[in-house]
Amino acid sequence: MTVTAGAVTQLLIDGRLALGGGGAFPTINPATEELLGTAADGDAADMGRAIDAARAAFDETDWSRDVALRVHCLRQLRDALNADIERLRDITVAEVGAPLRLTQSGHLQGPINDLAFPADTAESYPWRVDLGVAEPLGVPTRRTLVREPFGVVGAITPWNFPHQVTFAKLGPALAAGNTVVLKPAPDTPWCAAEVGRIIADKTDFPPGVVNIVTSSDHRLGAMLAEDPRVDVVSFTGSTATGRSVMAAASQTIKKVFLELGGKSAFVVLDDADLVAACTRAAFAVTTHAGQGCALTTRLVVPRSRYDEAISAVVEAMAQIPVGDPRDPNVLCGPLISARQRDRVQGYLDLALEEGGTFACGGGRPSGAGFFIEPTVISGLTNDARVAREEIFGPVLVVLAYDGDADAVRIANDSPYGLSGTVFGADPERVAWIVARLRTGTINVNGGQWYSPDVPFGGYKQSGIGREMGLAGFEEYLETKAIAEAVN
Repeated sequence: MTVTAGAVTQLLIDGRLALGGGGAFPTINPATEELLGTAADGDAADMGRAIDAARAAFDETDWSRDVALRVHCLRQLRDALNADIERLRDITVAEVGAPLRLTQSGHLQGPINDLAFPADTAESYPWRVDLGVAEPLGVPTRRTLVREPFGVVGAITPWNFPHQVTFAKLGPALAAGNTVVLKPAPDTPWCAAEVGRIIADKTDFPPGVVNIVTSSDHRLGAMLAEDPRVDVVSFTGSTATGRSVMAAASQTIKKVFLELGGKSAFVVLDDADLVAACTRAAFAVTTHAGQGCALTTRLVVPRSRYDEAISAVVEAMAQIPVGDPRDPNVLCGPLISARQRDRVQGYLDLALEEGGTFACGGGRPSGAGFFIEPTVISGLTNDARVAREEIFGPVLVVLAYDGDADAVRIANDSPYGLSGTVFGADPERVAWIVARLRTGTINVNGGQWYSPDVPFGGYKQSGIGREMGLAGFEEYLETKAIAEAVN
């Protein structure tokens, strides 16, 4: 690893790197349980200064009106991140426990290169739209619609895919002309702090446009939701915390974007290639040890093929490489922390209490690291808690259905609606299922929705709004209507 053991990172506030008012706090390698080093521990005063800086940069500079500067800075950031990609990769594997192979796609390289999309969008976006002349109330009037940034965006990001979520927020928010205060999760401060160092040292972002406050104190995120100087709060995390963010933001009626939890269903029709479907389901639920909100964690199969499906998915699970995330073959690494590992173990214990059976896995492997065995749970119905609540580990619950309508009922019988998958040979049946699933994204027969131009978000308690795509860009824009009298 190229990162010096015992290193201390810094905050980015008003264009300058600084130590935290709260001192420093540790960051741990989840694969070894060893101390990596420490991160600057921002306090309430630091967060207040960051919000002040973002407010001043929006109100007192031309950042919000200078599209060319914004495009230049985002492309410069993308290039600077790519120039330092190996250092970023080392940090991501060590601090997040992200498998090395995944840093070549959704954990690092993909999100960096995806910064091109908001930059290109800003460059070509119709910031002013002429609606022409009409005579509302008998007055000849030329009408113009203008899209403008909201102001200061408070971005609160999780630990599971820190780079993907950070850039999915920073890219469109900045391209749209907002300024940002980023509060990353305490579990992965180095990932965010390294981005701050690169912004400070290698880009032309004006002071205060991007501020990054790492902290061990979760309450600093609440400051962003509560503070009247912040115009938008963009949060990715658990549904429970999302409710708190929404309640706090309501006091100042600020715009809220929420990307929350999921319990997505993988529906296999009776005419599908069962082995192919089960193999993909095993791959999905073990990717990054199941620590993804959109991963399919319920495998919904025909009752007539239930035993066959259990055998197929267990066989596929046995082929999933598990272990040291530095190993280029590994797909399933550690959970982020001892707390998260114990939380997942609690759900495994609950599965047995609810009458479930472990078709494979169900415990912790020996040795260091916060690992959980890839697990398949059989014998439960969709009213079991382990089939309804987000576990955030490599745990797949296999559920039986009777007929296509019942498959839809089970898939939709969830407080969440983030993602889903359908496998089947008959296009009409597949289309019938897809049209009835209440979820924001759906993969069909191995297709993949994830792309910078595709909006991502969920129905029901999986969130409000969309991230990425044109819809994600426009989440950070206000609409102003201008009516000018025509003589």
